[in-house]
Amino acid sequence: MGSLANQSETNMAVIKFYDNLTSQLRASGDWVWPLGLRLIMAYEFWEAGQSKLNGNNWFAEIPWADWQIGFPFPFNQLPVDLNWMFATWGELVFATMLVLGVFTRFAAISLVVITMVATAAVHWPAEWNSLAELWGGYVITSEGAGNYKLPLLFLIMLLPLVFYGGGKLSIDHLWINMSRRSAGLEDRTGGLQSAGLALFVLGLAFVWVEPVWGFSLLAASALAILIPEITGKK
Repeated sequence: MGSLANQSETNMAVIKFYDNLTSQLRASGDWVWPLGLRLIMAYEFWEAGQSKLNGNNWFAEIPWADWQIGFPFPFNQLPVDLNWMFATWGELVFATMLVLGVFTRFAAISLVVITMVATAAVHWPAEWNSLAELWGGYVITSEGAGNYKLPLLFLIMLLPLVFYGGGKLSIDHLWINMSRRSAGLEDRTGGLQSAGLALFVLGLAFVWVEPVWGFSLLAASALAILIPEITGKK
């Protein structure tokens, strides 16, 4: 009996050590991982914006008919020079906001839109008839079926910044502390409305590449947000 009790105490000590270790990792992660994501995403978009700023407007080299087919509405109705300016300065300005961690969620969701519009215009397969065929476009270099691997990875890396924010090493966090709002923001609520916001973000991302997917997600988002308001059950 004594040996069993000792083994049980040892197991509990190991579990307690593990829980303490993971708790410390989560605490340090609040400082580390958002900064890492912000910096790598800022670098990628800053580099893309700089190449546009210092290069030729290759949007203008696309025939107008192809432009209208490739770019989603309403960007296919705008002059190519205006779209080039939006893309260039959007990448530069939002990348700078990510570095500083200022209005991080707004910058991240804006870069999500830029990424998915570019995906629809350049990287998404023009036609696909099955999920297996669509998956053929999950590559870095074009092989005749699209090449959306890199922008999809960018999307997945931006989403945590949309949902979580810039982390503790950010101007956003400094402002929150200075305004004494940190306690209120730590009160995390879930439920249908929380799920609805998540569906809204995903719908806003996918509406550019596959409108049916995107609008379906947006419709589901509206229902999830409105049902608690109508029923009075949060």
